[in-house]
Amino acid sequence: MLIENLLARIPYLAESPFQRAAVVFLAAVVLAMVARFAFRHLVRRFASSTDTEVDDKIAAYLKGPIFWSIIAEGLWLATIPLDLHATLRGGLKGVLLTLVVLMWGVAVLRSSKVILEALGRNVDRFQWIQPKTVPLLDMVAKFLIAGGGVYFICVAWDVPLTSWLASAGIVGIAVGFAAKDTLANLFSGVFILADAPYKVGDFVVLDGGLRGQVKEIGIRSTRILTRDDVEVTVPNAVIGNGRIVNETGGPHDKMRVRVKVSAAYGSDVDQVRDVLLGCSEDAPFLVTDPEPRVRFRTFGDSGLDFELLAWIEQPLYRGRVLDELNRRVYKAFNAEGIEIPYPKQDVYVKELPRRVDGDA
Repeated sequence: MLIENLLARIPYLAESPFQRAAVVFLAAVVLAMVARFAFRHLVRRFASSTDTEVDDKIAAYLKGPIFWSIIAEGLWLATIPLDLHATLRGGLKGVLLTLVVLMWGVAVLRSSKVILEALGRNVDRFQWIQPKTVPLLDMVAKFLIAGGGVYFICVAWDVPLTSWLASAGIVGIAVGFAAKDTLANLFSGVFILADAPYKVGDFVVLDGGLRGQVKEIGIRSTRILTRDDVEVTVPNAVIGNGRIVNETGGPHDKMRVRVKVSAAYGSDVDQVRDVLLGCSEDAPFLVTDPEPRVRFRTFGDSGLDFELLAWIEQPLYRGRVLDELNRRVYKAFNAEGIEIPYPKQDVYVKELPRRVDGDA
């Protein structure tokens, strides 16, 4: 309305509606060109301070909609002094707004795709957006932008939306019930990628006892390779609702292994401790920081319970290390004469049954 108020103060144009409309439209064209020039100048200054091309692409997408939106507004204002019929003005308003909404919709769609791709390349800074999730997020963005565009176009043509929204709500509820499992897996996949409880290459243990290395994290499921070289596909909804033990998580990839062994009552506790520590010396895949240690845990039913605690480089070596340590402990106990107890039962016969006469 700024242009219209300005032209209302020019007396010699008030007598000619067509001249007034022409001046309004020309003023809108000039204003659009000035806005485009200012936009280019601001974008050039902002782009010079960044190393990415994302801002340049977004500016290129938005330059056209800004220019043509001002032109459309000027054309609409130019129809005011012409005193057109209400039906014609309503149709022209709908056409102009539809064109503007379509231009802005295309620009926003392209900009959102560029932004998502840029965020997906910076996994270290934005862990909840990864290359695998970019297509899903791009699809969601397209759906939201298209829905918003349809809404504004309906508003421009004065189309009532109450009945349409009610129908869409009913259809959405039906689709939600029909695909609840699929949707649960999809949302769980997004949350897993956002929360990052594990990553590709980690060793995890699930609630059911499944242990393996994560090979792929998808939108619907996670693939885990067990130590039997069997790939197991687990739905993300199952993982999202359960407890996950990440053996590779923490400040480093090291993992502690425990060798539980018992010594018979009467054994020398210090000797047992020294023998167990000696079994960890020069063992493959063991690290010296933290150092191996022995703990006297408790007095068991059959013997004294000890634990040899040692750290390995990666969870991958747990099976091999336990095999080697168990072998060394057994041989060392035999060499030192330390008895490994096992459950025993002593049967005492109080008396034998009496012999009855006539028995053979």
